[in-house]
Amino acid sequence: MNPFKQWRDQLGAGQGGRRSSHPDHSDPSGSWAERRAEWAVYLRAAREWTRIHTRRWAHLLHGAAAENRAVGPVTFLLLSGVVGATLTLTTLYSTSYAVTVDGEPVGVVADQSVVDRAIQTVEAQGTRLLGYDYQVDGQVDYDFTLTLKSQLSDQRTIQNYFYEQLNQVSDQVKSYEVTVDGRSVGVVKDLEGLGDMLDELKAQYTTENTVQIGFVENLQVHPVYAVEDQMTVGEMEEALTANTTGDTTYTVEKGDTFNAIAYANDMSVSDLTALNPDVDINRLMVGDVLNVKELIPVLSVQTQDHEVYAQTIECPVEEVEDSSMYIGDTKVLTQGEEGEARVEADVVYVNGVEQERTIISSTTVREPTTTVMAVGTKEKPKTASKGYFIWPTSSHRINSYFGGRNLWGSYDYHSGLDIHASYGEQIKAADGGTVTFAGWRGSYGNLVIITHDNGIQTYYAHNSSFLVSAGEKVYQGQPIARAGSTGNSSGPHCHFEVRVGGSAVNPLNYLS
Repeated sequence: MNPFKQWRDQLGAGQGGRRSSHPDHSDPSGSWAERRAEWAVYLRAAREWTRIHTRRWAHLLHGAAAENRAVGPVTFLLLSGVVGATLTLTTLYSTSYAVTVDGEPVGVVADQSVVDRAIQTVEAQGTRLLGYDYQVDGQVDYDFTLTLKSQLSDQRTIQNYFYEQLNQVSDQVKSYEVTVDGRSVGVVKDLEGLGDMLDELKAQYTTENTVQIGFVENLQVHPVYAVEDQMTVGEMEEALTANTTGDTTYTVEKGDTFNAIAYANDMSVSDLTALNPDVDINRLMVGDVLNVKELIPVLSVQTQDHEVYAQTIECPVEEVEDSSMYIGDTKVLTQGEEGEARVEADVVYVNGVEQERTIISSTTVREPTTTVMAVGTKEKPKTASKGYFIWPTSSHRINSYFGGRNLWGSYDYHSGLDIHASYGEQIKAADGGTVTFAGWRGSYGNLVIITHDNGIQTYYAHNSSFLVSAGEKVYQGQPIARAGSTGNSSGPHCHFEVRVGGSAVNPLNYLS
């Protein structure tokens, strides 16, 4: 009888099979447990057989050595084989478990606790990630086997299998949160569509000269899970391009002027003009809509362009004194020709608006020629225009502003300012010039018109009487009439107009 089989039968006679399974994934058929028990019997038999025969051969060798007898070649070879087999079994191989999930091989482990720990780690991570109690899916089975120790799977390998399962689940519930400077803007599902939309935002500010492009703010996209409130890519685009400065427009009302609107919005007139390039600031109408703040989106695009362009070089000016001309007056005697330079510059834009320009190089292509200009040295007469206007009355209180207004229940365009004045109060010239009209003119009543040296005209209407006549030269501040209520007037005041090129403009833009 085979001694190994005999030892197996002796050891297995009193042993029953033992089921071993993952606590949550047992094998109800019991077949793998039976195989495991059978292998255990084989292994115990092998170990016992090896132990007894190793001792027997060692005793034989010891006796042979004591009696100075030589060990024969066959005996030596048998002993070497036994020792080698024992070393091979105990050193290279290990009892192990082949792990499968729903029949799919996962790996081979020395102990089922390796799988238990891997599952616990992945489930804990999945719960934190997804926001609900996550559990791995599938029937985990173990088959008892002998495996080379070098082929055993470590815990990382087992974890990777279950992490892949987690990734598949997370992809189904994954969305992407967009934050700008740490503030959440919203969540979208379509990552590819989001990327295309962001690229389009950049593309609208990209030119053939653009060398760098990016966002001014810190834009971050983070994966999130189990989020119910989501936006479409179009809604996200609207949120990112929305204005961040609150109300940016103002609707003109009765009595409004460009200056007053600028002041009320803490702006200069030049800033307000820059935001409204198509608006005639001297002809505001009730209902007109003005931009009063720069449009700044939630997300701004910054570009750097490398530009090469031609730049004009201004003509140098040579001044020649002329005693026949008044001080402040000039006349070109010889007009020079502008030069040209080739310029290379790096220019930074934000949303298409230049922020910074760094000149890299400037090469003169054509030198400019000199302009010769005569400058007056003659003292101006008292009646010469000074180039700015003073108020025509002692009061600066305005009863009715320039522009559209509601007059006696109907719309009316007011071409000047109605400035408060007492009946008979002196009306003064806003600047020096020539009186070109002094008389009655329809709804103006008694009207004085002064034409100034630069061609601008000022009107003074509704006067009770005149203190000058047409053709006279007047100086700035000279009394020219007395206030009244002639013509189309509701009471004593001075109707004051400023006309440039024959068109009425807002006097508040000229009064000092």
